[in-house]
Amino acid sequence: MFFIECGDDLSAAQRKFAHSLRDFKFEFIGDAETDDERCIDASLHEFSNFLKNLEEQREILALSVTETLIKPLERFRKEQLGAVKEEKKKFDKETERNYSLLEKHLNLSAKKKELQLQEADSQVEQNRKHFYELSLEYVCKLQEIQERKKFECVEPVLSFFQGLFTFYHQGYELAKDFSHYKMALQINIQNTRNRFEGTRSEVEELMNKIRRNPQEHKRANHFTMEGYLYVQEKRPAPFGSSWVKHYCTYRKETKKFTMIPFEHRSGGKAGDEELFILTYCTKRNIDTIDRRFCFDLEASDRPGVPVTMQAFSEEDRKLWMEALDGKEALFINLNKASAKREGSAQLDKIGFTVIKKCINAVETRGINDQGLYRVVGVSSKVQRLLTLLMDAKTCNEVDLENSVDWEVKTITSAMKQYLRSLPEPLMTYELHGEFIIPAKSGSPESRVNAVHFLVHKLPEKNKEMLDILVKHLANVSKHAKRNLMTVANLGVVFGPTLMRPQEETVAAIMDLKFQNIVVEILIENHEKIFKTLPDATFPEPISMPVSPPNAPPRQSRRQGQRIKRPLAVYNLCLELDDADTHSSPKEDTPTGSMDSLSSQSPTPAFSSSPPGLLDRNHLIMDSGDLTDWATNLSGQSRPSMVSWMNTPSTNPAATNTTPSAFSFPNPATGSDRAVESVAHRKARAVYPCEAEHSSELSFQIGAIFEDVQFSREPGWLEGTLNGKRGLIPQNYVQFL
Repeated sequence: MFFIECGDDLSAAQRKFAHSLRDFKFEFIGDAETDDERCIDASLHEFSNFLKNLEEQREILALSVTETLIKPLERFRKEQLGAVKEEKKKFDKETERNYSLLEKHLNLSAKKKELQLQEADSQVEQNRKHFYELSLEYVCKLQEIQERKKFECVEPVLSFFQGLFTFYHQGYELAKDFSHYKMALQINIQNTRNRFEGTRSEVEELMNKIRRNPQEHKRANHFTMEGYLYVQEKRPAPFGSSWVKHYCTYRKETKKFTMIPFEHRSGGKAGDEELFILTYCTKRNIDTIDRRFCFDLEASDRPGVPVTMQAFSEEDRKLWMEALDGKEALFINLNKASAKREGSAQLDKIGFTVIKKCINAVETRGINDQGLYRVVGVSSKVQRLLTLLMDAKTCNEVDLENSVDWEVKTITSAMKQYLRSLPEPLMTYELHGEFIIPAKSGSPESRVNAVHFLVHKLPEKNKEMLDILVKHLANVSKHAKRNLMTVANLGVVFGPTLMRPQEETVAAIMDLKFQNIVVEILIENHEKIFKTLPDATFPEPISMPVSPPNAPPRQSRRQGQRIKRPLAVYNLCLELDDADTHSSPKEDTPTGSMDSLSSQSPTPAFSSSPPGLLDRNHLIMDSGDLTDWATNLSGQSRPSMVSWMNTPSTNPAATNTTPSAFSFPNPATGSDRAVESVAHRKARAVYPCEAEHSSELSFQIGAIFEDVQFSREPGWLEGTLNGKRGLIPQNYVQFL
């Protein structure tokens, strides 16, 4: 019983811990997470499910202990040992009676009559026979109970150990189901740690810049000016006036000025928003008001009634006056950052020569050096090498491949420094935001297609230089077993080098990790991106939150229903290359390298369909998402998404955009189109699968399924293969 009580206490503690894990939520800063971070966020829920399943098995063990150990032993104690105890009492009573009678008989006088003596002898003999029979029965019962102990006690204990071993075996089975997820999560954690370590110095440098020159690194947004101001609220004469803190915004294009009362004690808004059209702004001199840093605004609907405001400092007032076109406004150039970046490095003939020289030297001398590109050279040597390389007179005289004067780490540092010194990053300011969008969401295939499309929008020289560099980085990653520079590590090193926003803002810090992901996609898919042309009619991706899709191995259905995550779609992923469906799983998912989990999450645990399917047949898009997407395009010219969304797609034979059925709303009406039924469709296996249950089908790559339709179980299809009908993981097949 003590064992069961302790087990119940342990089970209760484990279940409580599982509930705590399930309810815990990570918070993050920024507008999106990487796939690795999404997997880590959902990991606690997965741990909770694992503990829950484990405790269910422990509960079964506790029940089996009661039925197989405690009840049989209790029954043996009551029925068998109880009967022996009764026999012992009876034997003890007869023994006392027998010896008492014998003692009385022995004390009988010899002077008694012969007849009396004979009667006494006869009585003693009868009593002796009765006692003898009773003794035999008692001894027999003792022998029986001793024999019964050997199986009546040991057999329940054996059953208990069998139940215990079954529990441990179930734990082993759960651990096997959990092992793929555990390995994938370890890679997610390592990728996240690498990104953190790799970008920490960049973050610290940017924070120092912002700290030194806060006005040069203002957060870029659609407001000309925003911030806190104190607004004078006039009261009747006896009461004077009061100054109330407001959060104010101003748009220069529309001259719209908004004010929201703010209460610092409660930490939130203390009233309704007030909006007016600005007519003019005038600086208030200290001889007209007893407060400093004041200026007056006049609204179009309240002529002659100025609103007096107070800034936090003279510098703050100057910024507001400049934005509001006020009198005595002082104009400050806030765009010094880009001018500071101007350097002598250019994408000219010398620039290409510098990069090619460095690459050839690295591949000849140091391709297997551990920590290549992560180990930095001595700053003075790097600067001296750059000076020689960037001088047309001395560039050709520098022999990097054969000279021992220049260490490999000096060459790699010089190359990175040269790329950072370009007036504009290699992947341009203009396309920076568009490259970031696919890295934040979507499937691996859609991300590759989006980056492929955007790379070919780069200026020709930028694209040529990027091609040379990425080809080299892909070669470096092939030697990762020796140089330890995996695709993920190279992404950490070259993300901030090849990409950076035009304005170094606090928000830019949040996008550093997504820059790394874009570089990883380029390295892993170099041949496709640079050697083939994208579809000229490809629209660009819609930015929506997404749960990372995933490749096999799949999670057992015994794990139960998975968490449903928001789905997203890239319209780029609608063009499916038939050649991909014949390739191996690794080739079919180019970003599925174990070197980097940034562009594809390996864990099978974060969607309702094993393992993490981005269901092509149930992509529902809200018309509001299209509006948000169009707003985020910043007014640049792009292919029309509305025209693409209105293209008929209910009949797969009538369009080449997709091999499967989709449901999209009409942007004009908001109504969903009818989803095409997949009943009686054929499908081809793109991954091999080994059935875990009798209701599932086993198959190899290329297997053709007949009469495929949706199953009642989320994430699974029903189909027929070689005359046998069963369940098929939905993301293991491609509809024909």
